[in-house]
Amino acid sequence: MPELDIVASDEHVYDVTITDDSGSESRHCVRVPESFLETYGLAASQEPLLVRASLLYLLEREPPSSIMASFTLDDVTRYFPDYPDDIRRLI
Repeated sequence: MPELDIVASDEHVYDVTITDDSGSESRHCVRVPESFLETYGLAASQEPLLVRASLLYLLEREPPSSIMASFTLDDVTRYFPDYPDDIRRLI
């Protein structure tokens, strides 16, 4: 299982480093639309939980190298239509 290091870099923006089992790293900038907090009934303090769950969701479907370097969680919904339902179960 890859290791995720998630650090808030700005309001609703997270820098994520994914380290796979071989030690390879990939870096990603993830933006959380404010509407997502309302949609999923989360407090702002729970944003890192949503980012972690979303990255784990993506890693189940593609390798770290295939995940965009910078994206919003809206982008995940566009590429993976089942994301909204699946992420509700994960969080």
